[in-house]
Amino acid sequence: MLSNEALAKKAISVRRSIVTSVFLASSGHPGGALSCCEILTYLFDHIVDAGNYEPHKYRFVLSKGHSCPALYGMFLCSGWVAHEEIVNFRKIGGSMQGHPSVVTTPWVETSTGSLGQGFSAAIGMALGHIYKNELTRIFVMLGDGELQEGEIWEGAMCAAHYKLDNLCAIVDYNKMQSDDLNENIMGLEPLRAKWEAFNWHVIEIDGHDFDQIESAFEQANETKGKPTVIIAHTIKGKGVSFMEGQPAWHGSVTLRPEELEQALRDLGTPEEDIPAYLNGSIWSRQA
Repeated sequence: MLSNEALAKKAISVRRSIVTSVFLASSGHPGGALSCCEILTYLFDHIVDAGNYEPHKYRFVLSKGHSCPALYGMFLCSGWVAHEEIVNFRKIGGSMQGHPSVVTTPWVETSTGSLGQGFSAAIGMALGHIYKNELTRIFVMLGDGELQEGEIWEGAMCAAHYKLDNLCAIVDYNKMQSDDLNENIMGLEPLRAKWEAFNWHVIEIDGHDFDQIESAFEQANETKGKPTVIIAHTIKGKGVSFMEGQPAWHGSVTLRPEELEQALRDLGTPEEDIPAYLNGSIWSRQA
């Protein structure tokens, strides 16, 4: 397992992959992908080893499927997928589409994109494994805008009723969604109290702090008799100066070459490597 310092460097590499893949596709959702990099990096390094995947032990669902550039980038930076797949992000015939699909990317647990449905699928997995007496833990990542879907709260009630202590939800709470702040579209607060009212064990953390992330997952693993939700306070567009805290960079965006260059500089990319990111050859060089 990587040290926190190494995990931080890997998260930066994932962010470089995110902005570059969106640039090469001329389309995508960078904001919410950039905000969840530390959590995904920790989860797949310390808990769910996708390079040696054991679905009878751990399963992960990205319910906020539009943030898949982060998932794809994490797999790329871990050496679990070929660089050609990232270069073909969102392209016809490519394996990595704009939302996770079991048809093109069979290593994802379920196709997601319609908000709320991934959460329901994760609850079904958790319940099924309990019925089969299997010690399998299910992790599901939700977007905060996704919490405005009624399906989420039906699922929260169901998971608590069946005492699904093998289920851990992570809310990427970056306070923004498509078009605007959550609070201007439909307020979520008091968010902790809502989950507690549905009888979930609630943990609040800084979603960019690896020590807090580690402690939260350890606490979730030890919680018995109820499901756990980790409310991870994050920054939308994290790491890229002109994207941080800007709802306009949620999704359906096209990056200009000069914007990608600035994003890469913000992420500490060596100047001599930037041209290779612009044409996508950086990954073939690193392969």
